[in-house]
Amino acid sequence: MSLIASTLSPEATYRLMSGIVVPRPIAWITTLSDTGVVNLAPFSCFTFVSNKPPLLGINIGRKAGRRKDTGAHIHALGEFVVNIGSASQMSAIHESSAEHAPEVSEAELLGLATLPSTMVRVPRLADVPVSMECRLERVIPFGETGAEFVVGEVIVFHVRDGLMRDGKVDTRALDPVCRIGGPNYATLGRIVTLRGMQQTPKSVLDSPP
Repeated sequence: MSLIASTLSPEATYRLMSGIVVPRPIAWITTLSDTGVVNLAPFSCFTFVSNKPPLLGINIGRKAGRRKDTGAHIHALGEFVVNIGSASQMSAIHESSAEHAPEVSEAELLGLATLPSTMVRVPRLADVPVSMECRLERVIPFGETGAEFVVGEVIVFHVRDGLMRDGKVDTRALDPVCRIGGPNYATLGRIVTLRGMQQTPKSVLDSPP
């Protein structure tokens, strides 16, 4: 089967690409409205883009042509928190994606406790293994549907005690959840460790016999 991209609607393209680009980590983002409501929503077009300074990137689309609450709050306040949920919180992550009126706090609705952040005004989730306080670094618009790639600088990392080993996060202990196509999620499953191979310098490989 071959599909000509230009013939697909944005919705069909999204369904196709979200089933191909898998698995995707989930940024469980808390933001704060101008009336003090804590908004919570999951976004799976999420990655890191720099380690110095530490920068995270999240693609945030629009709903009916308007910015979603998360995007609107980030634009207005310039701050947000990326929380990383564990597999035990999969149902709450999914349920937090439901549409609610702006005055409704998904965190309160789902009974998820929050804590004050250290350097941003937006609260973080209390019971997640990792939270990252972010300040908006830039917003880059893409495409024809109003999608924006939101880049934030991590100001503070909050990592659960016991989760790090020799300066690295123990991924098994983190037990993250990922998004795949449609309303489907997955956990880490089998982890394969590959040891480094002894490599022959490229100059040797390229030289004539």
